[in-house]
Amino acid sequence: MTREYRHTQVGWVILATITPIIVFMSCLALKYRNWVHVPVIGVIVVCLILFASLTVTVDAEFIRIRFGPGLIRKRFRLGDIISCKPVRNRWWYGWGIHRTPSGWLWNVSGMEAVELVMIGRKKHRIGTDEPQNLTMVIQENLGRKAEGESTA
Repeated sequence: MTREYRHTQVGWVILATITPIIVFMSCLALKYRNWVHVPVIGVIVVCLILFASLTVTVDAEFIRIRFGPGLIRKRFRLGDIISCKPVRNRWWYGWGIHRTPSGWLWNVSGMEAVELVMIGRKKHRIGTDEPQNLTMVIQENLGRKAEGESTA
């Protein structure tokens, strides 16, 4: 039986830093009746909503990640993964989705992650506040997948 996993990590630092900026810019716009700031505030609010959380799910076939409400998402086929391990990102890798010297990073908070090594040696890091649990579930499902393929 395949072990399933689902966990949502909230980007509290992102929320705590961006929310006051939105409030400050809104107060300036209201005080000075300067509506030029409104589109900028709107873009910041949309970004905040999109990147406020990261949900990771693992099932028999895929690891799925989605930011916020799910407009930005990615999935990794378990059959394409060679290995995974918990890792610690450098602080300057930051948050969001971008390429780092260690491969692609998908992160909303903290420096902990799980690194996936894909067929072809391409690497991805999924930020998580549960690196040990996520690694264990992925490795168990990779082991079951390998057992199922070898017995078929």
